[in-house]
Amino acid sequence: MASRNVDLERYVPAFLTWIANKLSRGASQNYLAAFDVGIETWRCLVLLAIHGSISAQQVSRVIGMDKASVSRCFKSMHAKGLITMALDAEDGRLRIATLTKKGRALHDQILGIALERERAFLSVLNPDEVETLIGLLKRLHENLPAVETATARYVAQRFPKAKRRRTRAAAENENE
Repeated sequence: MASRNVDLERYVPAFLTWIANKLSRGASQNYLAAFDVGIETWRCLVLLAIHGSISAQQVSRVIGMDKASVSRCFKSMHAKGLITMALDAEDGRLRIATLTKKGRALHDQILGIALERERAFLSVLNPDEVETLIGLLKRLHENLPAVETATARYVAQRFPKAKRRRTRAAAENENE
């Protein structure tokens, strides 16, 4: 059988990974330099600004950050006075982060940098292309559970001795 290679000029997961990694690294460097917070804090601030209060599990589910990383981020944010932490009234085991005025002020300062980075990033596209890109990215994002299901099936068929790990996507598919 002839050896095959990934065509890095056409392999979409590589482009998405490279873009995401480079955008995150650049943003984090700027946020650290200007505000002494990294990209993880910014991601949590964004969701807190939208929702007001949120659990680490919800952050993990929405943006795909590891729950332990979100918990560490919340701990750091709490120490800096950016959030308060309290037990959920309905589920006493669940801790809820709430944005403080200081946290909201930091969000609002970083927002300018984030929007400028987005503007510069998308500046090579016209408005119609931006709308098309957003629509395509949403569809791809919504298709991720199907990707995980297909991958698990492929691995199970071709590598039956592989350790089975129950992914979040598989669990969500089972609950639907």
